[in-house]
Amino acid sequence: MPVASLPVYSGSAIRAAEEPLLAEGQGPALMRRAAHGLASQVLSLLRSQGSIYGSLVVGLIGSGNNGGDGLYALAQLRARGVDARAVLVTERAHAAALEEFRRAGGRLSQEVPGQTTVLIDAILGTGARGAFTLPTIPGLAEAARSSTVVACDIPSGVDADTGRCPGDALAAQHTVSFGAAKLGLLLGEGGLLSGEIHTVDIGLGDQLPAPAARELTGPAHGAPRPRPGDHKYTRGILQVVAGSGQFPGAAELTVGAAITSGVGMVRLQAEPAVSSSVLHSWPEAVMSQGRAEKALEGATAVAIGPGLGRDRSRLVEAETMLRGTVQAELPCVLDATGLELLRGDLLSAGDLGAQLIVTPHLGEARRLAEALEDDALQELLAGEPNTLEAARALARALGVTVLLKGPSTVVAGPTDEPAWIVRAATPGLATAGTGDVLTGIIGALLATAPRTPDLSFSGIAAEGARLHSAAAARLDPEGRGHFGASALVGALRE
Repeated sequence: MPVASLPVYSGSAIRAAEEPLLAEGQGPALMRRAAHGLASQVLSLLRSQGSIYGSLVVGLIGSGNNGGDGLYALAQLRARGVDARAVLVTERAHAAALEEFRRAGGRLSQEVPGQTTVLIDAILGTGARGAFTLPTIPGLAEAARSSTVVACDIPSGVDADTGRCPGDALAAQHTVSFGAAKLGLLLGEGGLLSGEIHTVDIGLGDQLPAPAARELTGPAHGAPRPRPGDHKYTRGILQVVAGSGQFPGAAELTVGAAITSGVGMVRLQAEPAVSSSVLHSWPEAVMSQGRAEKALEGATAVAIGPGLGRDRSRLVEAETMLRGTVQAELPCVLDATGLELLRGDLLSAGDLGAQLIVTPHLGEARRLAEALEDDALQELLAGEPNTLEAARALARALGVTVLLKGPSTVVAGPTDEPAWIVRAATPGLATAGTGDVLTGIIGALLATAPRTPDLSFSGIAAEGARLHSAAAARLDPEGRGHFGASALVGALRE
C-alpha cells in the first residue's frame, strides 16, 4: 500500500534550490507561479465561504519578495472580481508587483476593514531571522480574530528551519507554501501557527535535495487483516509489562488499546491485583506468570513501561525483560517508567537496535540527554527545542528508534532513514493515560508486522502516532478536550 506522505524541507534548502534559477533570471517567473498558487487558494476559500465577487481580501505587505508575492496575488484576485486591498507595513514595497497591483485597480489602505473576509500575511518570508513585532495597524487585531488568515509561504515571525518563534506572529488557518512544505510549518510554534498547509509547485524540480523529513498524512502501516486460515498465534502475540498498585489503570489502557488495534493475543505480566483489574475490563487478555525470561516465549513484540511504579522487584523484572528483547532483537516499545530502565550498559551501548522504539515526551527526552551527558543533545532540547534534530541525535546516541511526543510528533531511527513528522491538531490528548494508549497501539502494530527486509520500525511508530491522533480527532473534532484516555481506546474501533 502506498504511503500517504508529504516531503518536507528546511527553508534553507528551498532557498538554495531557488538560487540557480534566480541566477538564470527566472526570479519573476518563480514569483508569478507563487502568486498564482496563493491567489488560487484564496479563491478556493472564498468559493467555499459563499462568494468570490465583491469579497474583501486584505494583504499585509512587507518590503521584500514575500510582499511581492502577496501583491501579485492581490492583482490576480482583482481580475476575478475580488475587492483586494493592500496595507504596506513599511514605506517600501516590491516595485514591479506594486505597479501591477495598482494597474489592476488595487488600492492601498491604512487600516484593515472590519468586513475583511480573508487576511493575507505577506510581511516576512523564509529568510527572516530574529524576533518579529506585529505592526500597529488599525483593525488588524479584530481582523485576525474574525477573518480567515492565510500565510504567504510562512507565518511572519516563524523560523522556516526550526519552527521557532521568538517574537510575535499572526496565527494562520491556512499557509500556502511555495516550492514544498517547510520544516518550520510543522515543528515547534510554527506547527501551531501555520494551520492547514497547501504546497505550490513553482518549478524547483530537480533542484530540490532529499527531504529532511516526511509528514505522514495517511496510513503507513496498519495491522494486517486476518486471513481465512489465521488463528490467534499467527496474528501476533504482544507481551505487556505494565501497571502497579499505584497505577493499575495504565495496564488496562495499554492492554485495551492493543486488543482494540487488532492482535491475536495480548499477555500481561503484572502483580495479581492489577491482573484482576485488567481481566475485569478485558477478559480476553491472558495473564503471564513466572520468570520474566519465560514470559517472552512466543511473543512477537513487547510493550514495557506504563505505570510500573517504584517497586524495586517490579523494575528489576521489567529490566530483565527489556534486556531479553534487546538480546533476541525482539520488537519492543518502551514508554513512561520504562524509559528509566535505560541506564548503565543499556544507556551507553549505543546499538540497542531500531526494533526498540522509545517514546519520550520532551521532559523525558531531556532527562535521557542528561543521563547520557550529551551536551549537544541537551542544547538541542533546551528552551524552544529543535525537535527534529533532537530526535535524530537521541536515536543515534541510543541506537534505537525514537518517537518524540508533541503537537508535532517526530519519529527518527538510528540510520539515515528519513524521519517522520505526525502533526496532530488534537490538544485533548494532553491528559493522563493517553500515552499508555499510544504504547498499546504501537505494541499491536509491532506484534502483527510481517518480518520483511524492508520493515520500517520508524514507519510503524509514526503510524501508531497517526492512529492515536486520528482516534482523538474522531472523538473530539472541536478540540474541546472533553474526553479521557479510556474513551480514546473506544474511538480506536471506528
